[in-house]
Amino acid sequence: MKISSMKDLIDRYLAAYDVDGMLSLLSQDVRFENYSGDQLAAATSGIDEFRKLAEQSRSLFSEREQRIAGLEFGHDSAIAVIAYRGKLAADIPDGPSAGTVLYLQGESEFSFGNGQITRIVDRS
Repeated sequence: MKISSMKDLIDRYLAAYDVDGMLSLLSQDVRFENYSGDQLAAATSGIDEFRKLAEQSRSLFSEREQRIAGLEFGHDSAIAVIAYRGKLAADIPDGPSAGTVLYLQGESEFSFGNGQITRIVDRS
């Protein structure tokens, strides 16, 4: 897959705030993993499981923005450093309150096949 095509898919995925927009870029058998430190915090297999997780995650923030801070390409893969800003939609028990703006940075590994994203591994 061409680098320009991989970058376009990543840009569109990160810009999509609606779940359907994100899903339109993913393969039906997409694999997703989210690590917090070295611990696997969430994982999905297939587009239906990904949809459920994305819908749950979306409700946590009233606003969000993801920006690429760095990007390296391999053969049918890419690693993106992501700068994330999100405004909490609700209070987090024993944590920040609704309206708090969080600034985070993490890394996302993307794999591609047949013009779609086939795997995403988020690390923060």
